[in-house]
Amino acid sequence: MTAETEPAPRPDTDSDHPSLSAVPAPLLTEAEVQSLTAIIHDVSGSSPAETNHWELETMAPLNVVSAAAIARLRAYTPPPFPLWDRLPVSRRAAVLLLLYADRQGDLRVVLTMRAANMRTFSGHAAFPGGKAESAAETPYQIARREAWEEIGLPIDDEKIPHPFKIEFLCHLPHNLARTSLAVRPCVALLHTPPPPGPADPAAADRQPSVGSMIPRLDPREVAAVFSGPFANFLAAADAGHDRSALPPGHWYDGRWITFQNHPWRVHNFYVPVNNQRVARPRPEERRGEEGELADRLEEKEKEGEGRGGDGVEAGRYKVWGMTAKILVDAAVVAYGRRPEFEHNERAGDEEIIIAAEADGEFFDKAKAAGAGANTGEPAKM
Repeated sequence: MTAETEPAPRPDTDSDHPSLSAVPAPLLTEAEVQSLTAIIHDVSGSSPAETNHWELETMAPLNVVSAAAIARLRAYTPPPFPLWDRLPVSRRAAVLLLLYADRQGDLRVVLTMRAANMRTFSGHAAFPGGKAESAAETPYQIARREAWEEIGLPIDDEKIPHPFKIEFLCHLPHNLARTSLAVRPCVALLHTPPPPGPADPAAADRQPSVGSMIPRLDPREVAAVFSGPFANFLAAADAGHDRSALPPGHWYDGRWITFQNHPWRVHNFYVPVNNQRVARPRPEERRGEEGELADRLEEKEKEGEGRGGDGVEAGRYKVWGMTAKILVDAAVVAYGRRPEFEHNERAGDEEIIIAAEADGEFFDKAKAAGAGANTGEPAKM
């Protein structure tokens, strides 16, 4: 299956809404085909002390809790939202929540830091994602295309290096970006088949050499790729019992605001990155402003500076806003429980999106976007 053919959506139903209480594929060079392996290597630890992460040689299968979480996501059906098909193409967007298992079998989620020169949300943590290019593009196609452009994840599943495999799990309810985009989160699992048995002894020889790969990041869009502990986006404190291994600072704080006349919970997560290797564009690719943030991130981690305006604290990256809310929504579905902190009762922002559409906001923004359509800039959120 390629990203050109999105998994058939489950039939829409009028069952309980998600109250949370309950493009052709480009031709790839061999090096680019291997980029996914490299990214997973670089967002995962490789030394014995980095026990929160995995390399291919030591990757564990999903543990019981993670397997149950994946099963819940597979079974989840979002509510009907016919408004998507009526929105202007320039107001449609999607993001990819790519999950994978660490060496304990716990789920982690791939995140990026947006480059400093991006027109919107520069220097912010985000999922791979962006705007639709045509009315025919499905949300999952949008998310996969953007993941290819930003972090080198192949669009065509057949181009993903063995033994990796990507499984589409579900959509989540739409969210509203501050740039007046309706954003559909798409959840997928990156996993491998069971280890080869005696009937296929040559399978191990076909596995890629993880350490020899180099990630392909677009420095114009991405300053860094890292990962966060998926289940812990329901927790009010850092995961793990060994506090001495954690960087300075805290895991979570939050506050309520009013967004489009609706109460909206702002979550701020400070994700430890001292226990993982953060992938960044190669030094030779960091030109001018495009590589400025990547350099700052690296310097601050080495110097141990305090929290700055670009979302960096010594050993931690800040994840907040819409990205953080989507993470909490997804984790609630996956683990079947409420977070330890206050959170909006319903997933997504679909009530807000409907009200904004009734006020003409999306079509006004679409006209403005059309006026600037020939700028040559990427269709980003």
